[in-house]
Amino acid sequence: MTSTIQPKILPATQSAVNPPLLIGDILKSGVRMAGDNQIVYRDLSRHSYSEFEKRVHQLAHLLTNQGVKAGDVVAVLDWDSHRYLECFFAIPMLGAVLHTVNVRLAPEQVLYTMEHAEDVFVLTHQEFLPLLQPLAEKLPAIRGYILCQDTPEAVKTSLPLKGEYEALLAAQPEQYDFPTFDENAVATLFYTTGTTGNPKGVFFTHRQLVLHTLTEASSVQAPGFELLNRDKVYMPITPMFHVHAWGIPYTATLLGAQQVYPGRYEPEMLVKLLVTEKVDFSHCVPTLLNMVVSADAITSGKVKLTGWKVLIGGSALPQGLAKKAWDLGIDTRSAYGMSETCPLLTGSILPKNIADADFETQLPWRCKTGVAVPFVDLEVVDTYGKPLPHDGESVGEIRVKSPWLTQAYYKEEARSEELWQEGWLHTGDVATIDEHGFVMIRDRIKDVIKTGGEWLSSLELENLISQYPGVAEVAVVGVADEQWGERPAALVVATDPSKPLETTAIQKHLETYVEQGKINKWAIPQQIMLVEEIPKTSVGKLNKKVIRQQLAD
Repeated sequence: MTSTIQPKILPATQSAVNPPLLIGDILKSGVRMAGDNQIVYRDLSRHSYSEFEKRVHQLAHLLTNQGVKAGDVVAVLDWDSHRYLECFFAIPMLGAVLHTVNVRLAPEQVLYTMEHAEDVFVLTHQEFLPLLQPLAEKLPAIRGYILCQDTPEAVKTSLPLKGEYEALLAAQPEQYDFPTFDENAVATLFYTTGTTGNPKGVFFTHRQLVLHTLTEASSVQAPGFELLNRDKVYMPITPMFHVHAWGIPYTATLLGAQQVYPGRYEPEMLVKLLVTEKVDFSHCVPTLLNMVVSADAITSGKVKLTGWKVLIGGSALPQGLAKKAWDLGIDTRSAYGMSETCPLLTGSILPKNIADADFETQLPWRCKTGVAVPFVDLEVVDTYGKPLPHDGESVGEIRVKSPWLTQAYYKEEARSEELWQEGWLHTGDVATIDEHGFVMIRDRIKDVIKTGGEWLSSLELENLISQYPGVAEVAVVGVADEQWGERPAALVVATDPSKPLETTAIQKHLETYVEQGKINKWAIPQQIMLVEEIPKTSVGKLNKKVIRQQLAD
């Protein structure tokens, strides 16, 4: 019910100013804080924060000279780089909209997103020219392309290139007079895929991104979490096209931290940068962490990653992977959010008595979704929308309110109404909340396995199977069953392909949890397939839609 109270609001003095919350202020604050810290790109370049700021101003001049104006949508296709970080600031600071294109989508989906976003200008890495060239004639609104290169060789393409990024940048003035405008102006736009239909456009305003950045900055420095501050070295392993790499490049810039951008994710390069740049903090989905810890340099013991902290999101952190990482000296934690939530909602900020405990005691807490961060109102509700008790057992859907949640899908009224109901954003995630306020995701609503009138959590089964020695990755889905409706089935990847796993041994491993009362005997998958690879989405999550299709076929 809408409040009808009338609190006192006093008039401001005539000369007072209440500045809008704009992304440009994140950059200014970071330059003041950074000292000698740098922005590093692979083993190819490094810039001081003051040089970084000048490059942002030069990029603004470059885009303005190409006709980009406030309200225009500018697309970027690049690997994680210093260029991308410059676009994170320069484009929104002009009042234009940054469209971070998901380069891992199928070509027809890339075309759809660029048409739907109404892109008018494109910055692209040379690797994506073969992707864009066949699409160009279907994108007549695009007025030009800027080429981003890591190597100097000549490039042949029919695209109307305006020039190469570094050469064009060097010719621009180092000071741009950025405008001031409404903080509710749209700053960024990207597209998230679902189980059906075309990708959905998710957009955020300057105000939302600034508030998210401030809250994220306080959260990653919280006692019991302590992942990032000015004196730490940060390297993302989450694509910058995916929810602004969870917004942490903005946060790292605000704090003035040293930032390292790895370009394309190649295990050898990631490990090299982790060691040579002495990276303290990264974030990624579980599959990418597993890729790093499975790299030859790590498994052979030639390289130590002791002290590296990794925040896991996108999918649940299995206890088996957290234990494997800990044994290598890697400190993992969990966080939760969605594309639509900017994304941060919760983090596994340990209670004091748990933070002081040994790793085995901390392990399940590290893998929980965590507590809601400041300014997030989060509830678990039943099918009637009634909030459920915080007892760690009552299971329902998560719904949230926060100042930085997307207010709608771009040009999608029906889908927007489905996302927002009764003034709450509905996540589609099933969870419990315990007496400490810790959220534990049980599953996506669409991934819950419904068998014999009961619900099974695919995430819980994945977590238990991950703890069997020799399991590198696991995915559990429900498959149709005439008697029970659905039964769980599992795909398992072995850590060492030369030492194949026994499916019966995995089932016996799960029987120990039946004896402990953690799962019922009918939760043990009768169908366990040993595979070389598990299908993933464009951002590295388990693609359960494809897995279910494969098992059905």
